[in-house]
Amino acid sequence: MQQRTIGDRSVSAIGLGGMPMSIEGRPDRKRSIAAVHAALDAGVTLIDTADAYHRDADEVGHNEELIAEALRTYSDDTSDVLVATKGGHLRPGDGSWTQNGRPEYLKEAAKASARRLGVDAIGLYQFHRPDPEVPYADSVGALRDLLDEGVIRMAGISNANIGQIDLANDILGGRLASVQNQFSPAFRSSLGELQHCAELGIAFLPWSPLGGIRRAGAVGEHHAAFQDVADARGVSPQQIALAWELALAPVVIPIPGASRPESVLDSVRAVDIELTADELRALSAS
Repeated sequence: MQQRTIGDRSVSAIGLGGMPMSIEGRPDRKRSIAAVHAALDAGVTLIDTADAYHRDADEVGHNEELIAEALRTYSDDTSDVLVATKGGHLRPGDGSWTQNGRPEYLKEAAKASARRLGVDAIGLYQFHRPDPEVPYADSVGALRDLLDEGVIRMAGISNANIGQIDLANDILGGRLASVQNQFSPAFRSSLGELQHCAELGIAFLPWSPLGGIRRAGAVGEHHAAFQDVADARGVSPQQIALAWELALAPVVIPIPGASRPESVLDSVRAVDIELTADELRALSAS
């Protein structure tokens, strides 16, 4: 599979988002693990998770544990797989989301994530979402400390604006490896952050790159240009959406969520699509 780079690691150009395997409406564990194994079979070497990817209040880290089990039970070597997880965003169990960006909390959360993943050091740890009650520099300072202590190998941020990207990279001494923001045909307000990451050589990981769980299956219905290009090429509009994102900059690595092997395989085929200049203009203008 086509490769891209996060920090000093080469990874597949399409990653796998684990969130749908662990929240409301999730499938049984067997099917989720089969989806992860299908991704690995297809050459996916980036898996995205978070300690907040769970449904009930008493199962923090559900998705991290599931990913760890899937890797442990895979029939082949997984040493080249980069697992990216996140901390600082919480689900109390009532369907809501809260933030905790206190440095002491983030440090303990990272260590708990490492235990659940069964690793000595987390490959990529990202601050999940800014906490309005905590200075951003303090939260990112915790990532710097985790890097220096060897608890994590690379540091990233999520749901960040350009100013926060620059601040984080400065605090981390130029070691900011990734920015994970929402970006899709339906949500393009992070285009500036994407372009800024491209200028700095920082990996940009679009989350919900197909528009989210509820909209992913209807990309073509909501965006006619994507359906038109898909029809002309005989592929799915979801593949065209991912191919379009990949074409925007060499730092872009979409992480579509999936809980079925079929969805995984459809997504990874996007790396083989080379859009023409006319197609790119039509998609970007739509």
